[in-house]
Amino acid sequence: MIDLQNELTAISLMAADSKAASANGTGVDISDYIGKLKLTLDCEIGTSGDTLDVKVQDSPDDSTYTDVSGATFTQVTDAALAFESIGLDTRAVEKYIRVVATIAGSGPVFVFSVSAVGRKQVI
Repeated sequence: MIDLQNELTAISLMAADSKAASANGTGVDISDYIGKLKLTLDCEIGTSGDTLDVKVQDSPDDSTYTDVSGATFTQVTDAALAFESIGLDTRAVEKYIRVVATIAGSGPVFVFSVSAVGRKQVI
């Protein structure tokens, strides 16, 4: 995606880190964004036989979260590297979003991050 006029803003939904257990990202207020956000999962290292599932949830109040239909990344398995992007329409979700990472297996460790880019409204 080319940002010729510096209109895109990056958002960290889950910082790059080594994770051995499931985790919820911190809620992010997206009410200042318009149109679609591009969310990207970047998984650099995983352990063989283990799995990583990442989905997006939304909330009107940053307290109670529910899954966003269709906002799921492809499962990462067998130490595969993964780099995948999905779109999320800001008009179709609540004010806050977060990502949820579910890690499973006999000794799972994944190094990954989830980020987003989008355009803020100009008022």
